Amino acid sequence: MAEQVVTRTYTASIRNQQRVSDDLDALGFSASKLWNVGRWTCSRVWDEIGYIPEHNELTAYLKSHKRYGDLHSQSSQRVLQELAEAFNGWYGKRRNGDTNANPPGYRKHRDEHPRSTVTFKTKGFKLDTKYNRVRLSKGSNLKEYWSDFILCEYQMRPGVDLSTVENVQQVRIVWDGEEWELHFVCKVEIEVTESPGEKTVGIDLGINNFAALSYEDGYSELYPLNCLKQDDYYFSKRIARCDDSDSKQATRLNQTKSARRTYHFHTLSKHIVERCVDEGVGTIVVGDLSGIREGEKSGESKNWGKHGNLDLHSWAFDRFTSMLDYKAEMEGITVEQVSERDTSKSCSCCGRKRAANRVERGLYVCDKCDAVANADVNGAENIRQKVSPSLACDGGDRSNGWLAQPSTFLFNKETGAFAPQEQATS
Repeated sequence: MAEQVVTRTYTASIRNQQRVSDDLDALGFSASKLWNVGRWTCSRVWDEIGYIPEHNELTAYLKSHKRYGDLHSQSSQRVLQELAEAFNGWYGKRRNGDTNANPPGYRKHRDEHPRSTVTFKTKGFKLDTKYNRVRLSKGSNLKEYWSDFILCEYQMRPGVDLSTVENVQQVRIVWDGEEWELHFVCKVEIEVTESPGEKTVGIDLGINNFAALSYEDGYSELYPLNCLKQDDYYFSKRIARCDDSDSKQATRLNQTKSARRTYHFHTLSKHIVERCVDEGVGTIVVGDLSGIREGEKSGESKNWGKHGNLDLHSWAFDRFTSMLDYKAEMEGITVEQVSERDTSKSCSCCGRKRAANRVERGLYVCDKCDAVANADVNGAENIRQKVSPSLACDGGDRSNGWLAQPSTFLFNKETGAFAPQEQATS
């Protein structure tokens, strides 16, 4: 065992949600407006001189803008820093020959009141761990004569106590699609073990099977979304029967649904890390889904169909990846994120790229080498090969039957754990 200082993000629910939601909405909306102002400024500079402003240049230029004062100065700086990073990421792809890469879009996505994440650094918040409260500073434009901060009462998940954390670096307010939650970014000291092995596994996250895993030595697993979809259907019907969507009953139902979803993600990430330890995996390769909500045109929302949109916007891929990352780190396993570009179109056996080969949602058939694979597993194997290439694509001989016949693990509500499909009970 070795001690290591790492960054951890702890999620907390807001107990006085109804009391503070309007103020938090105002901050989230302000962050979206500032992003859009910065987005327009970057686009104008790029069109005129072919240069992308760095975040400090963008901050200096927009510091006197009215929208900048809607947030605490450090929060506004963070919004513009994220924008500059997104533009630099786009430009890097463009420079490397990716002609289909899109610049970051405007924050609207058909939402009349977009709620962007707002980050509060050390001067923007005051934490009271004795009474589980945190004060979040408003911007100068949003301060009222009687209050210049928002007082949030929080509830940590079981097993987490912020009073034992020496260094809380940031607090973020994050809209999870239904309500606001708090993310506490902390520096903590942990004990880590040596890597369990040198093998790799690829993970493809999706809206049908939440996770598809492809192991280096020829083995694959699927983790369907059935349990979460059932919860979504059940709670949606219960909430629809409430007299008011803002009532205490509806709020409790939303909180219960969110808690169950978070528990599901924690259980799944823990299970996958345990499987990796058993299989001697030292590197987990995950597809980067940061642009999954953006369509072909900048700023447009990608249309996945009625049910697809529901699933996609309900499940927090980034939250799951964060949980997976810190659980893997404690076991000495590295988590790497790679682009998912073309992973669903390419054959993992011969490298042939053809979108039509994905004949159905769950089936991939290569018209060149006749390989038959589960489409999600094929994507996971392509993701894995971006870090650890397989000899199969270079003419090597390797059986691919496991691509079409993955093991399926289902969540058992009675035991609160994952088990192979044939062992799980309804």
